[in-house]
Amino acid sequence: MTKSIDPWWKRSVVYQIYPRSFMDSNGDGIGDLQGIISKLDYLQKLGIDVIWLSPIYDSPNDDNGYDIRNYQAIMKEFGTMADFEQLIKEAKHRNIRIVMDLVVNHTSDEHAWFVESRSSINSAYRDYYIWRTGNEHNPPNNWGSVFSGSAWEKDENTNAYYLHLFSKKQPDLNWEHEPLRNEIYDTMTFWLDKGIGGFRMDVINFISKDLQFPNGAIPPNQKYGDGSPFYMNGPRIHTYLREMNERVLRHYDVLTVGEMPGATTEDAQIYTNPENQEVNMVFTFEHMNLDSGPFEKWDVRPLVLKELKRNFEKWQNKLHRVGWNSLYWNNHDQPRIVSRFGDDQMYREESAKMLAICLHMLQGTPYIYQGEELGMTNVQFDAIDDYRDIETLNMYKEKRELGIPHEKIMASIYAKGRDNARTPMQWTADGGFTDGVPWIRMNPNTYGINAEEAIADRSSIFYTYQKLIRLRKELDIITYGNFQLLLPDHPYLFVYKRQTKEEEWLVVANFSKQMEQITCEECNVPHWKGNLIIANYDTLKIEKEIINLRPYEAFVLAYERRQ
Repeated sequence: MTKSIDPWWKRSVVYQIYPRSFMDSNGDGIGDLQGIISKLDYLQKLGIDVIWLSPIYDSPNDDNGYDIRNYQAIMKEFGTMADFEQLIKEAKHRNIRIVMDLVVNHTSDEHAWFVESRSSINSAYRDYYIWRTGNEHNPPNNWGSVFSGSAWEKDENTNAYYLHLFSKKQPDLNWEHEPLRNEIYDTMTFWLDKGIGGFRMDVINFISKDLQFPNGAIPPNQKYGDGSPFYMNGPRIHTYLREMNERVLRHYDVLTVGEMPGATTEDAQIYTNPENQEVNMVFTFEHMNLDSGPFEKWDVRPLVLKELKRNFEKWQNKLHRVGWNSLYWNNHDQPRIVSRFGDDQMYREESAKMLAICLHMLQGTPYIYQGEELGMTNVQFDAIDDYRDIETLNMYKEKRELGIPHEKIMASIYAKGRDNARTPMQWTADGGFTDGVPWIRMNPNTYGINAEEAIADRSSIFYTYQKLIRLRKELDIITYGNFQLLLPDHPYLFVYKRQTKEEEWLVVANFSKQMEQITCEECNVPHWKGNLIIANYDTLKIEKEIINLRPYEAFVLAYERRQ
């Protein structure tokens, strides 16, 4: 495939905005669309091509907008439809596209469809959702909700249970029902006709369920069964995605990325192969689960770098020339990467730059989450009442009822809670997010970590991201080169090559706070005199054929390939 006919999103970099926490324009403590518009020049300076907005639709906010009440209206706290149309226009002037979050596995229980659906078993909207009768006063099966508790809720009005894989205020839609699918396709067309640049599809591989609803295996120390084998990558998922393309997406030049927990590389080869007309790329969760125990994300364990390297190697090679990768460290559901795989204290800047270089040299479309370019960190609130995330609050309540000590639960929240990513964007030393009281507390370290200071400092993390974005646009090897992992068993160094017929790049990243050494022979390069593409220290410490790597050091060297 030549560059001239490649889709635009292969060279693009996406910036995710969590609107509630990005920028507040009216002092109510909640970020909004006018706040985003006011920061477009900042994003243009960073160099990104696409903004992915977490949901901005009308919602009662049980799950911060992922519970949608009206798919064709803007949440009042965020602004108006006119504000959104202005955002599209202003972003386009800066060559930035707007991608929206498509949340169609479930709605809010306040959505008009569900209000009608639960009103009567004879409702015309009854089959828009998944209703089942129970078994002798028990739910239809033992599945647990992602947000704790049962995945079924009894509705007394019609004496039946509805499925909710997330909050009980987020009933799952029934994709078997064609009128429901038609409504969703109409909604997608509504937004695409306004000029948006595509969709990030929330848990899109959950939309097809095993209609037998078998019980799931109950993990140790858990009350409910794991239903994921029966609703992830279900029996008609490819049929639905291909229908979506046929009915809607093929008529527009857009980016699509499917959030797909549980999707393997083999699944992704099908989902992202252009011949199948499903999605352009998927979000894999495998690398984000490597520091968790086998049964839930709250069981925290140290990252084993060898596992991370092998995982990236698998995804890079399995999708090369077959489909396309997404690349990410952070999003609204994940803790801050510098606190997770780096060092957010003594080596915060070095490790944040290292992680950026390591990821952005891979093949795929990178996603930057707001504040990642500043090296924003996790937060540790003392009181559970300072947290806002429904997953975190439900987990805390459930584990306290099981007798688990407060301190132990809080340690898991500090490491893995979603609110780590949702504290307000740090614009200035005193915060700069709002003139009012923020909807969730600011991280108290704004004095040393903020956009104003980052832009003023040419050696800041911000400018490392800016350079990485520019390199991706200018140099073909990042987009087209193959991937070769070196030193797979080294416990601290992530070393790989990107190669084309004309050149090869050597990427070296030290994932530790200790000094490490690496030789030309280990890297299969003739010398250390390659062209230095990017690094997070001013110079390399070279002694003959050895490079002495400092804590969290990273660099990229380019060589011409011998024909």
